[in-house]
Amino acid sequence: MIPRKAARPPQASIFGPILIECYTSLSAGDRKPVLAPDFTVTNEPPNSSTPSARPSASISAIVPARNEEAVIAACVESLARQPEIREILVVNDQSADKTADIVRSLMAKIPQLRLLETNGVPSGWIGKNNAVFLGAKEAKSAWLLFTDADAELQPGAAARSLEIAQETTAALISFSPEQITESWYEKALIPFVYSRLAKHFSYDDVNNPASPAAAANGQFLMIQRDAYQSIGGHASVAAEVLEDVALAKRAKVAGFRPWFGSGQGIVRVRMYRSFGAMWQGWKKNLFLLVGGTPRAVFRELESTIPWIPLALIFLGIKIPVATLLGVCLLLMRQLTYGLEIARNQYPFKFIIYYVPAVALYAGVLWASYRGHAKGMVEWKGREVPVTLPGAPR
Repeated sequence: MIPRKAARPPQASIFGPILIECYTSLSAGDRKPVLAPDFTVTNEPPNSSTPSARPSASISAIVPARNEEAVIAACVESLARQPEIREILVVNDQSADKTADIVRSLMAKIPQLRLLETNGVPSGWIGKNNAVFLGAKEAKSAWLLFTDADAELQPGAAARSLEIAQETTAALISFSPEQITESWYEKALIPFVYSRLAKHFSYDDVNNPASPAAAANGQFLMIQRDAYQSIGGHASVAAEVLEDVALAKRAKVAGFRPWFGSGQGIVRVRMYRSFGAMWQGWKKNLFLLVGGTPRAVFRELESTIPWIPLALIFLGIKIPVATLLGVCLLLMRQLTYGLEIARNQYPFKFIIYYVPAVALYAGVLWASYRGHAKGMVEWKGREVPVTLPGAPR
């Protein structure tokens, strides 16, 4: 999930993580689908009407959930407040906490809510992709909304999404969510990541049918059922870490129009609630987000670390005036950063986190590169096999 260029202030996503996420390794041809295992429906749907019997503007919301007891209730309740969402399918992905119990307790007051269970992760799949694919198979509506358990839709979000679809004739609608940051490390790293991504990508490119650029944010990705099935659904991107971008790429190549924009006032997300989760999340995604090549990593490090100010400060050990010059240059870089994050709809006062932001960004980017080079990253207690784009799987 990624914000616009500075000329048009965005609000993030993580991307997912997040964000326009460019993905260059996905081929235009269809990939052979991998069969997913069966799953268990723990309660019956509120009605058994077929998709054709439902209004064309109805939405099925699909929420993958693995150990989400802290956030799942707020997510489901925000979905239930959207009249256009006719059913909510929470897919419990082998949670070890009270996620499933919380969903069951909500079913008593939210009749359109259903709980599904996965039966493990099949070979060749990433857990989240498997979970949402199972949910999509059970969904009844003309539109499928994939959203994360930590996302909260704001009033009118679903209606606005359908309006945009009608206005633009888009078959895929995605928002880069408004990011909630509470701890110092969130305030340092998350705005820095999105300010970097905003330098390279714009919503306009994604929304331009003549441009090959394609992106989406899995925290809010709504797609027409027919388009989803036509491109093979999540089975066609079963092993992709950036499955949202891969889906958007396949949809655009197939001739379905995407629309991607700021989620300000539409959907809010607090992506990470601990330093460890934040580090794991960006370690999983960041290498791919900046381009997915060693050269792209070194280019990022070269442009983000204030090498000259740091060198001058170090030189000040022998030449004191160099320290003063280095500090002045560093303050100028910090001021520039403050203006960048303000254009990206983050508070200017987050400028005080510039130095730790640079350190965190460089550290997690390098860790992400090393993880992908080694072929394995970790997320939510599972090891996720990865490869460098272009390398054989």
